[in-house]
Amino acid sequence: MRCINSVNQVKPLTLLCCMLLAACAPMKDESAPVKAISQQEIVLPKDINMTAQQWPDSNWWRNYNDPQLNELIDRALQKSSSIALAHSRVARARSDVALIASGTQLKVNAMAEINEAHVSSNGYLGPFAEDRPALGTTGPWYTEGIVGLGATLDIDLWGEHRDRLDAVMGVENAHKLEEKAVQLEISADVAQLYYGIQTNYLVTQHLEQLQQSETFVFSSHQARASRGLESIADAEIAKAMLLTIEQQLSMAKQQRVAFRESLRALIGGGELAEIKPMPLPVAQTQLPSSLNYQLLARRPDLQAAHWYVQSSMKQIDAAEVAFYPTFNIKAFFGFDALHMNDLFDHSSQQANIIPGLYLPIFSGGQLEANLDKTRHQRDMLISQYNQAVLTAVKDVVTTGSALQSLQEEQVIQNEKVSSAAAGMNNAQARFKRGLISQAMANEAQHEWLNEQIKQIEMQGRLVSQDIVLNKALGGGKI
Repeated sequence: MRCINSVNQVKPLTLLCCMLLAACAPMKDESAPVKAISQQEIVLPKDINMTAQQWPDSNWWRNYNDPQLNELIDRALQKSSSIALAHSRVARARSDVALIASGTQLKVNAMAEINEAHVSSNGYLGPFAEDRPALGTTGPWYTEGIVGLGATLDIDLWGEHRDRLDAVMGVENAHKLEEKAVQLEISADVAQLYYGIQTNYLVTQHLEQLQQSETFVFSSHQARASRGLESIADAEIAKAMLLTIEQQLSMAKQQRVAFRESLRALIGGGELAEIKPMPLPVAQTQLPSSLNYQLLARRPDLQAAHWYVQSSMKQIDAAEVAFYPTFNIKAFFGFDALHMNDLFDHSSQQANIIPGLYLPIFSGGQLEANLDKTRHQRDMLISQYNQAVLTAVKDVVTTGSALQSLQEEQVIQNEKVSSAAAGMNNAQARFKRGLISQAMANEAQHEWLNEQIKQIEMQGRLVSQDIVLNKALGGGKI
C-alpha cells in the first residue's frame, strides 16, 4: 500500500505551512556584546630596551646545548600523565565532531515487529472485532506482523547542524592547542628543575670549600684561645659561622632531593638516571621588537581561548536557527499484515514517504533561555580571552624587565667577584711573605667564595628567567 496525498490535500497543507512560518516564535534582540581586545592594545613599554628581531625557536631548550636536558624533556613529553590527559580531551572532542557531523546523514534502520492485539468492539476498528471470515475479519484477536526498512533524512535548511559542527570543531581545535600549552608548560618546568639542580651542584661545591676554610679558621681561633692568646669569644664566633655553613649545606642537599623528585614526577616516574654537573648556560633570549598579533598567534593558550570564543559564536548561530522551522523526510518499505501467514504476500507490501515540517511556536521559554545562555557564555569567554591576553602581555613585560635587571646586577656582581679575587690574591701574597696570618688569608678567601656563591645564584636566576621568558613568548612557533 502506497501513501500519496491528493491535490486537494496539498493546497491546505501549503497554506498551513505559510501560516506556521508567519507564526514563528519571537527572538529577543541582543544588547551590546563584549568586545575582544584589539591588537593595538598589545604593546611593549618604552623602558624595555632588550629587544631583538626574532622569536624563540620551536625547541627553544636545545639552544642551551645540554644533552641531559634534551633527553629529560623528550621523556617528559612522551610519558607525562598531563600530556596523556590533554590527548584524551582531543580524542573526546574528535568524537563529538563525528557525532554532530552524523546529524544530517541518511539513517536507515531494519525493523521487525509482532503485535498480539485484541480489537475493541466499541472502537473505530469495531467491525474487525467480529469473527466473520467472509468479510476478512477474524477478531477479536490478531497477530500483526511488520518487517521492513525505515529511513530518516534531516534537511539542514538554515545551517543549524553546520553551526553546531563548526562549534564542536572549534572546541576540538582549542583542545589541540591546550595540549600544546601543556607541552610548553612541562618543558619549561623540566628545564627549571634541571637548572635548579645544576645551580645547587655549583653552590654546594663552593659551600664545601667555605666549610674547609671556616674549619681551619675555627681551629686556629680555638688553638689561640687555648694558649690564652685571644678570647674564647673569637672561637665561638668562628664556630657559629662554621655551623651556619654546615646548615646551608644541609639545606642545599635537601633542596636537591626535592628538585629531583619533582623532576621524576614530571617525566612520568620510573628510574631517573644520575644527573651530572654541567655549567650553567648564558641567558640569551630577548623580547621581540613588537608583540601584537604575533603573541596571539604563538601563545597556544591564547589561541585555545580564541577558538573557544569562535565556538561560542557558532553556538549562538545554532541557537538562533532553532527558532526557524525544521524539515525532514521519513520513509518505510516493507510488509504489514494482520495475520502472520499473510506477512510476505505481495499484497502486504507497504511504502510510506512522509515529509515533515516542524516550527516552534510556543516553547515555554526554552529556546529564548538557550539563546540567552549562549550569548552570556560568549561574553564570558571573550572576557576570559581579554584577561588572558592582558596577563600574557604582563608576563612577557615583567619577565623581560626582571631579566634586564638581573643582567645589570650581574655586571655589578662580576665586578664584586673580581675585587674579592684581587683581595684574596693580595692576602695570599702577604701571607707567603709572613705579613699576615693564614687565618686572615682564609678570611679573604672566605669573602671571595661568598661572592662567587652570589654570582652562581644570580646566574641560576638568570637562566630561570630566560626559561620563563621563552614560555611567556609561547615557546616559539608550534
